[in-house]
Amino acid sequence: MAKKVEKYEFQSEAKQVLELMIHSVYSNPDIFVRELISNASDAIDKLRIEGLSNQELSGLADNGRIDITVNKDQNTLTISDNGIGMTREDLVSYLGTIARSGTKEFMEALQKAKSASNSDLIGQFGIGFYSSFIAADRVVVETRKAGTDETSIWESKGDGTYTIGPGNLDSNGTTITMYLKKDKKKDEEHVAKDYLSTWVIQGIIKQYSDFVTYPIYLKDASKKDEKKKENKEDKKEEPVNSMKALWTRPESEVTEDEYKEFYRHITHDWEDPLERITYKAEGTTEFKALLYIPSRPPMDLFFQNGKHGIQLYIRRVFIMNDCKELIPEYLRFIRGVVDSEDLSLNVSREILQQDRCTAVIKNSLTNKILDVLKKMKQDKPNEYKKFWQIFGVVLKEGIISDIKNRERIMKLCLLDSSKGGQTTLEDYVSNMVKGQRKIYYINGGTTEQLTKSPKLETFKKRDIEVLLLGDTVDEIWINNAGKFGEYDFVSISAENIDLPDSAKKEENKEKEKLEKSGFIKKIKESVSDLIEDVKISTRLVDSPACFVQKGEPISPQMRNFFKSMGQDIPEEKRILELNPNHPLVQQAAVEAEKDDANMKDWGEIFIALASIADGEPVTNGKTFTELLSKMIKN
Repeated sequence: MAKKVEKYEFQSEAKQVLELMIHSVYSNPDIFVRELISNASDAIDKLRIEGLSNQELSGLADNGRIDITVNKDQNTLTISDNGIGMTREDLVSYLGTIARSGTKEFMEALQKAKSASNSDLIGQFGIGFYSSFIAADRVVVETRKAGTDETSIWESKGDGTYTIGPGNLDSNGTTITMYLKKDKKKDEEHVAKDYLSTWVIQGIIKQYSDFVTYPIYLKDASKKDEKKKENKEDKKEEPVNSMKALWTRPESEVTEDEYKEFYRHITHDWEDPLERITYKAEGTTEFKALLYIPSRPPMDLFFQNGKHGIQLYIRRVFIMNDCKELIPEYLRFIRGVVDSEDLSLNVSREILQQDRCTAVIKNSLTNKILDVLKKMKQDKPNEYKKFWQIFGVVLKEGIISDIKNRERIMKLCLLDSSKGGQTTLEDYVSNMVKGQRKIYYINGGTTEQLTKSPKLETFKKRDIEVLLLGDTVDEIWINNAGKFGEYDFVSISAENIDLPDSAKKEENKEKEKLEKSGFIKKIKESVSDLIEDVKISTRLVDSPACFVQKGEPISPQMRNFFKSMGQDIPEEKRILELNPNHPLVQQAAVEAEKDDANMKDWGEIFIALASIADGEPVTNGKTFTELLSKMIKN
């Protein structure tokens, strides 16, 4: 005896819950198509799993498919699958879940989901199915459980009640028919698109469900489009989705051309990537990743709100672009996809939860990318140099932010050298001169400016290598890191430079000679309002003067940068160092023995020369020119 249609009432204010969902939970109304396709794919998966242990169901899911039909005459959008299906009891249980939980509890859970680490509200509340009410004011579900002869129909207008009655499906599966909202002005924000357009539905499928395992077929059943359909009758039925999720296939089965084509598909980049990274994680956290290192920088690489290049899929269903939670900021240039089996999302499936699984994936991807860069540096030095030229400044940010991987990132750095070309920190250490226990560097200008700095002179004479750090981020990371291995970083602009012992002894003899004359004291007193101190230099060979820094090694360029950002930086009176072997210094010293009337003029000349050496403008160019001409004539 056939069962009659029965009417049920939700146990809570379902209408309020649905209103909340439609207007607050989902930011993009297209999501309902993705959700229903995802549910259909899951239903076929479940049938395949059931078939492994139930001989009667074996083989039923071999030809799994999803059909989507638009009908403008009836104003309906239908999504069907030949999956596991549901019984009458399943309909009551599954499709009543959101109501059974209660509006109050749902609201509380929604708030908790913002900070929960392992919430799975989608399954708990049945949100995926109920997203259909975003576009529909009436939903009919006809379903038949695999292995049974009973078909049931569930129907609701989302008004607090639903009915369940008998149906007449001749095979297992589920068909969801949505009667789309006609009053678009009332819900213009949420139903702005024409979901009865095959072009619109095809676009949504391509964006969100292109890699679903099962074929998705789309057809138009509208009578008004009969002529168009007649012209297409001879054409073979083709699925809308590609089903080519390259990351799920063994590498041996995918050609390089296919990998490159997929890269162009997800990035819209016309150039081939520098490197491809494939990764598969198994165990407690399972996911697959197909990543790429581009051969040119994204336009928004240094924008504050620039997008990351990682697309997130969950079981081959697209969830989001710009997934910042799965990759550190300093690797934001990476492009590609991550497909997880068990990541937790918030109630709308649009925001990733911060949980242990997310942290595991992020850590695994970071390790893999750094390993690939290390291998690339060793095996493909020319390609790595190109990578470093494009993305090196970004990678160096990781030395500051990723303390765990700091040493690994520093080993990946290619740094400009005073000896020409680039060097690594490991090579620098292996090439140290006898007695050297520090890593010397200079910063505070472009590499070209630093190459000409007089502070390098004694280091070049002693064949001591100096790192030329010309990027703004260099000054930050090197102060954060402090050392590489057991070797401290030392700025050659520091006041008391720590040279190897052999260099110190030789320079001390020259230093003592001029200090005894009293010249240094006279110069210092004459310009005490402009500088902190005057000293005899142990680092100058050919230049007359230079500035060195007292206390924290913050370059003048960095000070100007902080000021431009509105930061309060205390002014620093720098230390002036003079070269006792330079003719100008010797001339000034001779004059000081006879008459110290010109000491202030000499002091201002040396300050101006030191400023020029640091690439800074002279305060008063005309006065400096006149003073220099005057002293030379004398």
